[in-house]
Amino acid sequence: MKRAPLLLALLLCACGRNEPTPWLGYAEGEAAYVAAPQAGWVAQLRVKRGDAVANGDALFRLDDTREEAATAQARATIAQASADLAQARASLDYARKDLARQARLVAAHAGTAATLDLARSNYAQAEARIGQIEAQRKAAEATLAGANYALNERDVISRTHGRVEDVYFREGEYAPAQTPVIAILPPENIFVRFFVPETEFSRVKLGQKVRIRCDGCASEITAVITFIAQRQEFTPPVIFSQDNREKLVFKLEARAPGGLKLSPGQPVEVRPL
Repeated sequence: MKRAPLLLALLLCACGRNEPTPWLGYAEGEAAYVAAPQAGWVAQLRVKRGDAVANGDALFRLDDTREEAATAQARATIAQASADLAQARASLDYARKDLARQARLVAAHAGTAATLDLARSNYAQAEARIGQIEAQRKAAEATLAGANYALNERDVISRTHGRVEDVYFREGEYAPAQTPVIAILPPENIFVRFFVPETEFSRVKLGQKVRIRCDGCASEITAVITFIAQRQEFTPPVIFSQDNREKLVFKLEARAPGGLKLSPGQPVEVRPL
């Protein structure tokens, strides 16, 4: 009777030894790098590292002295064009009345053909002047729209959500055009990168579900393999295991809808489902 517990213990030990070695890896994140389309001095930072941001939140503002001046100049041009247009319309009204008067005088044999021709010419010039001013005003309005757009672009807002991972420029520094100023990590961009030995590579395929375990995780996490490297590589030096003696591995990635609730750099163990 005493042999039964001993035999059961041996069987359990044997099962534990036969458990496959997990594939090792770490959590990784793909950050969104936010830059301004135009260069400028960073006038104000509205977030700091570690802040949570949502779509539409203000991130930073570049110096907008030049854009403000361009906007003011465009508004002044529009105001001047509007004043010129009012004057041109008054001139056109006068030319129309003068043309009608000269036509009546000629019909009554009290005027001359030359005076009537001059009245017609003045009327045509007044009409042309209105068209010219209206074109100038439309051009100024287009310039104002462009200036307003450029001014709004100096105030950069977030077009994604997540945690601010890094800030590359501080207030008073000059940020070149299209150079990242802030990095934001959306939660859905967190995934797991792990490495499978060459001898076990035939066990994995795209779309396959895997279990992810980490120290401190309340439960196992399920993800799907979304990437398999086409070339093998040497085992990364950051992964240590006394059981895994393979020298060549394949790099894989696994993701889940909405991202994985892990921190980038966090070590994980991965097993196939």
